[in-house]
Amino acid sequence: VIERLELNKAVRHLKRCDSTMARLIEVVGTCRLDEKQRNVSFAALARSIVSQQLSVQAAKKTYERLTKTLGQPKPRSILEADPKMLRGAGLSWQKVSYMIDLATKVDSGTLLLGKLRFLPDEEVVGELTQVKGVGVWTAQMFLIFHLGRLDVLPVGDLGVRNGFRDAYGLNDLPNNETMERIAAPWKPYRSIGAWYLWRFKDTAEADV
Repeated sequence: VIERLELNKAVRHLKRCDSTMARLIEVVGTCRLDEKQRNVSFAALARSIVSQQLSVQAAKKTYERLTKTLGQPKPRSILEADPKMLRGAGLSWQKVSYMIDLATKVDSGTLLLGKLRFLPDEEVVGELTQVKGVGVWTAQMFLIFHLGRLDVLPVGDLGVRNGFRDAYGLNDLPNNETMERIAAPWKPYRSIGAWYLWRFKDTAEADV
């Protein structure tokens, strides 16, 4: 879990090393990433699968229907449920298969959620991407929002790419190399920089 003192240290570092980021921090205000921390759990990963390719509101409603049907998702409840029931909660058949694969791997011990907090970032990504439907982006979101890892730069995230383009005055969406270069001075706090890019995009849209 990210502590407030560590967040304050990260923000001071970002302001010192990058004048554009310093401006973003002034616009967005206090980093509240610590308020988003959740426990490492099967339910967190299940929710990430539900949320794929859906708007925030659509994902929230679908997950609420799922929990109304099953309670908080657990491996056994997923494996014992009729797949048609999962489909009826609003999951596509593809996501039903992803959910069953996740439940199978956790239930069998192939994926040990309890050990993830002790592994380096790259190994966490490797463990999670064994699951069907869990790609690098989902694993990186899990690293940031559930494990509280401070130095993750999700270059595949469209919101982050848009944030780089808008904040740094780029003509087009940047490629991975450009984002890595701009964010290099942020180390070891690139997760915090990414959070500010997300929030800057939200703030700019709210002001339109």
